[in-house]
Formats: sequence, C-alpha cells, structure tokens
Amino acid sequence: MPTTPMLTARWAEKDSWLLSTYERLGGYDGLRKALTEMTPDEVIAEVKASSLRGRGGAGFPTGMKWSFIPQGTEGQGAKPHYLVVNADESEPGTCRDVPLMLADPHALLEGIAIACYAVRAKEAFIYVRGEVPHVVRRLHAAVAEAYAAGYFGTDVLGSGVDINVVVHAGAGAYICGEETALLDSLEGYRGQPRLKPPFPATHGLYGCPTVVNNVGTLASVPPIITGGAAAFAGIGPEKSPGTSIYSLSGRVTRPGQYEAPMGTTLRELLEMAGGIREGHELKFWTPGGSSTPMFTQEHLDVPLDFDSVAAAGSLNGTSALMVFDDSDCVVRATLKWTEFYAHESCGKCTPCREGTYWMVQILERLEHGTGTDEDLDTLLDTCDNINGRSFCALGDGATSPIVSSIQYFRDEYVAHRTHGGCPLAADQPVLAGAH
Repeated sequence: MPTTPMLTARWAEKDSWLLSTYERLGGYDGLRKALTEMTPDEVIAEVKASSLRGRGGAGFPTGMKWSFIPQGTEGQGAKPHYLVVNADESEPGTCRDVPLMLADPHALLEGIAIACYAVRAKEAFIYVRGEVPHVVRRLHAAVAEAYAAGYFGTDVLGSGVDINVVVHAGAGAYICGEETALLDSLEGYRGQPRLKPPFPATHGLYGCPTVVNNVGTLASVPPIITGGAAAFAGIGPEKSPGTSIYSLSGRVTRPGQYEAPMGTTLRELLEMAGGIREGHELKFWTPGGSSTPMFTQEHLDVPLDFDSVAAAGSLNGTSALMVFDDSDCVVRATLKWTEFYAHESCGKCTPCREGTYWMVQILERLEHGTGTDEDLDTLLDTCDNINGRSFCALGDGATSPIVSSIQYFRDEYVAHRTHGGCPLAADQPVLAGAH
C-alpha cells in the first residue's frame, strides 16, 4: 500500500515553499519538458492517458476536461482561453489544499503553467479562500519568484509562450466552491451557480472557454509529465489512479494529512494514524466530507477511490475523512452539518433555500427530544424534495448526512424522543467540522 509520495514529497524539506528548494528537487522540469519536447495536444494526450481524475470531488477525467476546450481557435478575433484554479477549499472536514499551497506552492504553479500551455490559455486565476490570508501571502510570494525566474510572463523560458497568473482572494462563501458560482464571483458578481449548459469549457470566465481545476489536480500534473502517464496510472486502481491526500480528522490518535494511493481503505489509514483514540470504538465517518453519505464500521475496508466508494453508497468527494467514535451523537453532528448548509445556501433555488431551513427546525426538535414519530418521515420527505431538484449540488449534499444517518442510526433518533434528549453525555463536544 505505501508508495513514494508525490504531492507531499517536499513538505518536510527545509524552506519547502521556496523556489530554490523546489528547483533543487527537480521542480519545473515538467514545464521545460512540455515546452521543448511536446505540443499542447501531446500534453493533453499524456494527461488523458494517465487517467488522472479531478481531486476536487467530482472525479471527472482531467485530460478529457482539457480536451473539451475548443482547439485551433486561438487566431485573430477568437475568444481567449482561461484556466481557473478552484482553491476555495470549504467542504467541512477538508484540509489538504491549504497545507499543499503553504508547503509547496510551486507544485501548483508548475501544474498551472503546464495546463495553460496545454489548453492554450495565456491567463490563469487562482481563486483562494479569503479566510486563509497566510496562504494568500505564500502564493503571492511564490508567484513573484516564478515570474522572476521566467516561469511566467512573456516568452516563458524562451518558448514564445506567454502565461500570466493572478491570485484572487474570495470573500468566504461555501457556494463559491461550485465552479460556476466561483466564476461569477471572480467576475465581480454575487457568487451563485449558473444554469448549465452552456458549460465553462465553451462559456466560462467572461463568456470564454475556461478550464476549472482543483489544486490537487494541477499539482499532480508535473509528475505525470516528468515520469510519464504509465507510471502514474500504475499507482492505485486502474480507473482511479495516482495518490490522494486524505484529510483524517476527529477521534483518531494522530489526525492529519496522509498521502496514500487511491483505493487505500480507512482501516489502513487508521493504522497510519494510530487508530481510534484509546478506550473507544469507531461509530461513523465520512469518506469525502460532510456532504457525502456517512459510513460505519462495516465500511472499514471499502477502497477509497471514486468508483468503489460510489458502489458502496457514498462519494469519495474531497477525501475528507471525519471520524466519530461511540461517544459522539449522530443526531447532533447531523444537525450541526445541516445548520452549516442552511447558512451557506445561496438562496437561488427554492428547494435548497427553504428545505435546508426546515430541516434544521426538525433536527433541532429531534436533538432536544421534543420531536414526534412523524418528524423522521417528514425529514426524509423533505430530503426527497431537495435531492435532484436543487439548482446545484449543495442541496444534494445537505441531504446526504441526514438520509444516511437515519439509514444507519434510526434507533438513535428514536432514543432522543424516548429519553427527552440525547441519551449520550450532554457535555460531549461534537466533531462536526462546520466552519
């Protein structure tokens, strides 16, 4: 299961964020190879052959997404192409893009430069959460280093290719993690999802062809170019290759970021993290953040890749594993998550705007032991009216913890009513990961 790290390979190096450190360890070799030995179409073909899938949650094949950009349209009068980096890490429980950008920002920047060359984009934008000013400062410093060294700007490395990158700090809205809401925010509008089609590949930023990629996706591109698609595809499952940074938080001995091949199980990750805290047992956990249906002990050996997790009834999402033990109340955790989604709903569509509000009201009654037998059915009926009917995936994600918690822990919901409140210790803090 263990393999040579790619995304975290330089994290332990002294001054790992500096350009000098990155270059000393082979940094920007992938960009040089792409510019001097490969055409843009060959770069796209190599990434497509690697079977790299987007690390932002959806798991869409990266090379295929790049190939959707209209090619051969960069002549006079044609619309410019853009690359937008979704660094608006906001899914509860997720914390891998922030440490990556802090410890190794040039890995992201090299991936950006290669991607821009491949999709024939002269401008790239990094949309990063405004709540992490230390990351914003680190990115600005790294971009300045990269420009000074000739990796960005006019005539990059003497190739005749122009590539520019802008760091943009968002205002802190969960909905801006959705790619079209991010684009609206980047253009200066209120962050709300757009109707699709048309898709960003043809009508994205400023109505132009645009690729939107996650931080982890782009940071995975340089190793593919330098080491070859076959080597990357040989790591992990055939349909979900490469490594992932698993954010392991909650009731574990050593929470943190663990890079491992896609398809690693929670059982294996817990071995790396020292197991569940002493004296307790695993109760429930999320495979990809709070918007993914929760799992229980019976799912310890589910391979954590896109297809295996989906087959088991959840989503791999952002590989954010929040772990809860037998001291945690599933009803309270679900309530806290639902409060988060109700707060972060952009209000554009009725199912999400109204549904998340009413789900909070019902869950509060259930949590405090004042609910009725009919409340659970009403809650599930409300979820059914939101799921698949909201404008974007926020509504679907908000229903996931509710439906799955009732599926696995219906008796605990009932126990709240019979006990007149939570049957667990009232002073136990909840690990809900809500921002």
